Amino acid sequence: MSHIIDSLAYTNRLRGLPPMHKFGFAIALLIGSLIAPVIVQVLISLWLALWIVGYAGIPGMLYLRLLSLPLGFWLTSLPAFVINGIGLNHQEAMQWDIWRGWGIPVGSFYLYISQTGLHQFSLLLARALASTSCLYFILLTIPFTEILQILRQLRCPPLLTELLMLMYRFIFSLLAIADELWIAQNARSGYRTWKRGMQSLGILIGQLLQRTLESYRQVSLSLAARGFTVDLRVSHSRSYQSSRRYTLEALFGCSVLVALSLVNFGRSGS
Repeated sequence: MSHIIDSLAYTNRLRGLPPMHKFGFAIALLIGSLIAPVIVQVLISLWLALWIVGYAGIPGMLYLRLLSLPLGFWLTSLPAFVINGIGLNHQEAMQWDIWRGWGIPVGSFYLYISQTGLHQFSLLLARALASTSCLYFILLTIPFTEILQILRQLRCPPLLTELLMLMYRFIFSLLAIADELWIAQNARSGYRTWKRGMQSLGILIGQLLQRTLESYRQVSLSLAARGFTVDLRVSHSRSYQSSRRYTLEALFGCSVLVALSLVNFGRSGS
């Protein structure tokens, strides 16, 4: 999955736009998704889906698979939000919070589906989808090396950008090593039974740790051999050209979202 994301970041249709413009656009929408009302958060998710799938040319099924990751975490928090419990003697006082009378007595407690919890759960879904869509827009349209360049332009500490670069490289190394080990074990029927599969998985984890440490040692030696003393530099020779159409659409869309947020806040305040 990480290889696909990295490949799409270099080949999407928005590749020629200035990275700072795309980054600023996504960050502005991210701030809006954190403070805007639910209707605006939903519109942000739909609008970014248009940018990612329609304008950038990212496959729709892949984007849905990526969105399923935060949705999975969202669903795991469902019981904690919607299931509430009170004493049987307080049941009548909490009738307003019981959703459609869904509740059962368990011993001296009464477990029920909370309307307040369902409302909070829906708010969490809208905010999670909107903020995740903003982050996916950055990952799918801006290569990681350009993201690091943007962070340098924003005066981020060099130590932070260098750690991010090394972590990014080791993620791909880790995935490649794990894939090679899994193919070798699977070819030898290492996962034929559950017991043997657990043994093979333990061996894979041990070998993965050993090879990762060896890869880290080789990178350290190669940097030292090249006289690395200051910071890592990545050259960029690609020229970018801003699009008047995309710029106007982004400004107009953000203005509409801000106006909708102000109208919604005004209605809620009155």
